[in-house]
Amino acid sequence: MILPGANGGGFAAAPEFADGKAPDALRTIGEVAAALGIRQHVLRYWEEQFPVLSPLKRSGGRRYYRPEDVRLVVRINDLLHGQGYTIRGARAALSGPGSGSGGADHPVQTAAGPVASAVAPDRDGAGTPDLARLRDLRDSLAAALGES
Repeated sequence: MILPGANGGGFAAAPEFADGKAPDALRTIGEVAAALGIRQHVLRYWEEQFPVLSPLKRSGGRRYYRPEDVRLVVRINDLLHGQGYTIRGARAALSGPGSGSGGADHPVQTAAGPVASAVAPDRDGAGTPDLARLRDLRDSLAAALGES
């Protein structure tokens, strides 16, 4: 099991494992997976999807996670499962500005263009969509797709 760092909030420092090893010790994929409640194949998949995640690999392909790798896995897990990011969105959040900000990047993108104007609050501010604009948008999409 991983315990929050001594700083009391989040995982800014390397998380502490309750396994008796030194905080800066290397950990196997099995140890990391068990501590975080993530299956090993998921960690391997994340290595493919997040190039920044690259634990040490010894002969035979055995993986060893450094404390910074564990912090990154915790961050990826939080983005994907805690905040609802997609893989693509999490990858962008990790590589974009403020990537170490602990949640400053939002998983939900705001609508833009015709869709945003169609669902914007109406003149009285009640927040109801303008049905005429939505119908026009539907008709435009149907025409673009070759439907009648």
